[in-house]
Amino acid sequence: MFSKAFKSITSDNGSEFSALQTLEASTGTKIYYAHPYTSSERGTNEHHNGLIRRFIPKGKSINDYSINTIERIQTWCNTLPRKILDYMTPDEAFTAEVLALQT
Repeated sequence: MFSKAFKSITSDNGSEFSALQTLEASTGTKIYYAHPYTSSERGTNEHHNGLIRRFIPKGKSINDYSINTIERIQTWCNTLPRKILDYMTPDEAFTAEVLALQT
């Protein structure tokens, strides 16, 4: 069901994403790579980074935060209604998509 849930993935060109081509070949999910220094090609990602930066300033290591703090930030992000999701939360949108895939 992976390729039904994830029709495409957009990443930057970092080495941490080098194995995505394997994923594309094995699942059929289309992989797109954003151009370097073109954050506008990853708008939703950049918006989410901004939300996280409310709690973790740029340049600050995530290792300086406890797992409990990271989980609180994650929960806050996933329960915040988003205009792009017609004001549903990411949790609600994800649950709706999973249920739609099962029918």
